[in-house]
Amino acid sequence: MSGKILDKMAGLLGLEDDLEEDLEEVEEETAEEEVTPLISSNTKRNNKVVSIHTAVSAKVKIIKPCSYEEAVDICDESKNRKIIIVNTTDLETKIAQRLLDFMGGASYALGGSLEEVEKSVYILAPSTVEVTNELKSQLISSKGIFNWNK
Repeated sequence: MSGKILDKMAGLLGLEDDLEEDLEEVEEETAEEEVTPLISSNTKRNNKVVSIHTAVSAKVKIIKPCSYEEAVDICDESKNRKIIIVNTTDLETKIAQRLLDFMGGASYALGGSLEEVEKSVYILAPSTVEVTNELKSQLISSKGIFNWNK
């Protein structure tokens, strides 16, 4: 209620009109200011040059574990998006199976893949790497690399 009385007094004294004019001036100033983009959209469309050096090189790590305890280290390397080749020839069959189960679970959780390259040799690849096994299917179908013995 006291606010209404003060508004009426300000209106009688002519103070209210000054406030409205000040607000209008501020609105006009903000409307006149134009926002200029730092990078114009035309330069993006016309620029078709791509730097070759922007791609990160893939790193491959070859590991020959001696015990199951190395599974955590292998999976940590996989978390760092490295391609890992694991040779389990020195491990007992049961320990190698446990190691592969652990690596397979970690690979699945990270969206990667675990593929057998050869007996007791596996590749653990991150989700950004596609692993194909075309050579193995060719070897099975042709009974060898050089198909001289038909």
